[in-house]
Amino acid sequence: MSMFLDQVTISVKAGAGGNGMVAFRREKYVPDGGPAGGDGGNGGNIIFVVDEGLRTLMDFRFTRRFKAEDGEKGMSKGMHGRGAGDTYIKVPQGTTVKDMDSGLVLGDLVLDGQELVVAKGGRGGRGNIRFASARNPAPEIAENGEPGQERHIELELKVLADVGLVGFPSVGKSTILSIVSKARPKIGAYHFTTLVPNLGMVQAEDGRSFVMADLPGLIEGASQGIGLGTQFLRHIERTRVILHVIDMSGSEGRDPYEDYVAINKELETYNLRLMERPQLIVANKMDMPESEENLKKFKEQLKALKKDEFEDDIPVFPISAISHKGTNNLLSATADVLEVTPEFPLYELVDEDETVIYKHTPEEKGYEISRDSDAAWVLSGEKLEKLFKMTNFETDESVMRFARQLRAMGIDEEMREMGAKDGDLVRIMKYEFEFVE
Repeated sequence: MSMFLDQVTISVKAGAGGNGMVAFRREKYVPDGGPAGGDGGNGGNIIFVVDEGLRTLMDFRFTRRFKAEDGEKGMSKGMHGRGAGDTYIKVPQGTTVKDMDSGLVLGDLVLDGQELVVAKGGRGGRGNIRFASARNPAPEIAENGEPGQERHIELELKVLADVGLVGFPSVGKSTILSIVSKARPKIGAYHFTTLVPNLGMVQAEDGRSFVMADLPGLIEGASQGIGLGTQFLRHIERTRVILHVIDMSGSEGRDPYEDYVAINKELETYNLRLMERPQLIVANKMDMPESEENLKKFKEQLKALKKDEFEDDIPVFPISAISHKGTNNLLSATADVLEVTPEFPLYELVDEDETVIYKHTPEEKGYEISRDSDAAWVLSGEKLEKLFKMTNFETDESVMRFARQLRAMGIDEEMREMGAKDGDLVRIMKYEFEFVE
């Protein structure tokens, strides 16, 4: 399905680890104190988190670079540096995150609150305490912190319009759109029509943003299936609020009230349940001489029409797109209505493949644990077997090293969780040994 895309590229840099410290104890009456340099703290990660309140990637247009904090340096007296906190960046639901350099999709963020670590902070360097050994009791070495991961990331949001503009061709819909919107997303080519929906990201004064579409050609027989293809109609169906734009000056010799009725009839014929959507009436071209008079008359006719359904006033927003009057007012009212209008589900499974939620797979762990028919534990896997082959089982030291490597891979822990007990038989290839707690 052809989609509107809102796209931005940003760069993220996780925090570096703090450097380890070279220091020695300096105490009265202790001529050569031992090493006392602490480790550096870890750098902060950069984490994307889904916020269902966001509707566009608007915020990223103003901030393109994000950097997490570095870890603190190690200190003397064996004190470790403080680790840095993580940096959280909010993204809208439906954001696809892609690494530009490798072309890999890092994740599809679709659920509210879902998190994705996009850049990992560096490990803190080890201080010289860690390097002391019997041979070298006073080492002058310390590690520097590991640099944080840096990435160029492309964010892509499949955009569905929240707000649709309807009205006759000459009422100024595209003028309104071009004035209030800041970003023009890429638009897939709708091959069945020359009409391209105009689309813009709109931000109200208080920073709330939403997507507005001019729904073109709605009137020119679209409900009979001419003009617009059904794919675009699906977009219109997803619109949550309708702005009904009316030329109040009646400049083309048209009657504003008759226009209003005609368009609503058209929306009904559409049978897209569009009449159930909240509608704000936008009285445009209020800078023209006859407009005030026409607006008064329009409101009276509206009252007469709606007296059965509506006790209160139907909101009418007088604006002049040309002179930018009244638009702020209209946008914040639209944002208010959006907040209380329920969503149509963001992700319909149109067909099985249409919506894929990427499961983020962890690194390969390099081993597998299973049980044999004689109740022995069997360890297999490429990485594990490679280590096994590289171990010389003649010397105790290398056997101990192999045991340490298994522990480092997390095998001990996982076997314990699976119920392995002291003395159980463990088998690697043809080799057997006992499990020791």
